[in-house]
Amino acid sequence: MDLTFTAEEEAFRARLRTWLAEVLPKLPPKPAATDWPGRRAYDAAWQRMLYDAGYAGLHWPTDAGGRGATPTQHLIFLEETEKAGAPYVGANFVGLLHAGPTIAAEGTAAQRARWLPPILRGDEIWCQGFSEPDAGSDLAALRTRAVRDGDAYVVTGAKIWTSHAEVADWCELLVRTDPEGPRHRGVSWLAMPMDAPGVTVRPLRTLAGSTEFAEVFLDEVRIPVGNRIGAEHDGWRVTMVTLSFERGTAFVGEVVACRRVLAELARAARANGRWDDDVLRRRLGRLNAEFAALWRLTQWNVSEAMAVSPGRGGSPGRAKPVAGEGARPRGSIGGVPGTGGSVFKLRYSHARQELYDAAAEVLGGQALDAAHPWVADRLSSLSYTIAAGTSQIQRNIVAERILGLPKGR
Repeated sequence: MDLTFTAEEEAFRARLRTWLAEVLPKLPPKPAATDWPGRRAYDAAWQRMLYDAGYAGLHWPTDAGGRGATPTQHLIFLEETEKAGAPYVGANFVGLLHAGPTIAAEGTAAQRARWLPPILRGDEIWCQGFSEPDAGSDLAALRTRAVRDGDAYVVTGAKIWTSHAEVADWCELLVRTDPEGPRHRGVSWLAMPMDAPGVTVRPLRTLAGSTEFAEVFLDEVRIPVGNRIGAEHDGWRVTMVTLSFERGTAFVGEVVACRRVLAELARAARANGRWDDDVLRRRLGRLNAEFAALWRLTQWNVSEAMAVSPGRGGSPGRAKPVAGEGARPRGSIGGVPGTGGSVFKLRYSHARQELYDAAAEVLGGQALDAAHPWVADRLSSLSYTIAAGTSQIQRNIVAERILGLPKGR
């Protein structure tokens, strides 16, 4: 992996900075955290601005509607937008970072044409219907059932922790199409319209007071067979593609945000006298090293995934794939992230919690003030060791798929 920047990449950075400086002052105030319809409209409007300027799906291949940018340009984009304080993907999270990449990697030409452009424009919002109330972290224990009835599946069951279900148009839904088969077989990945008869959404209020998650109940919901991504009963493999994106690239912008917060913490500690505490200074220094290393790991993971698919937005010669990595599925967004994403997600989720523990130490009594943004972020950080697969699940993946250790009993 070559970490130096070419003249073309520096020119891309300069153009992006100029554009951000021009458009960000014109944005309206961000809606309240509890106003999800307002947040959807705000996030969709920002996504449309990115689309019109040629920055939507920057790293997606051109035949998926993207710009086919190099992995380095993609990382420059994430770094510069975060530094400038630009909006993050927000309600577009699932569509842009999970469902869209999966459809690009596994969908038919017709499916790609139907769903990818609205995702890139911000016209349609997606939610994720994977977890179930009785399955816990064992995704293969899902029981939501889909029975084939002609050209449709009739789906009955329940999902929980369904991200952005309140404002979503579509749901990436995992269902069991063969209840008699092995647990990891007989699963299918469907695109479900959220306005279909039989869909009921009940928002869940988090510790931080927001409702970005919901329970979703499905009562004989009819979903066209043409909405299935991948072959029938092959949904577990397709889901692993989705999760590789979720764990491999979905958090990269947040690493930059954490480095910004860390710099703000250091300034606050100097201002309030906490900087004189040797233990706190060492703690902040170690966190600085942690996030610098995570950013380098991010660069490696993205470069490795892109490099295995030359000509599709990758940068051949700038990075080499890890031994044993083969060709990626047709239509992949420069290649599907590998198991290195689990290493990143595991360490990042714990480092984020440690960052906001340090923030509470710097804030002192202010750490009890719910109005302080770091307090809300600290509460939110507690979910990161669960989201996108618990830390225990990530350790199993690292042990079995990277280190080659035997499966536990």
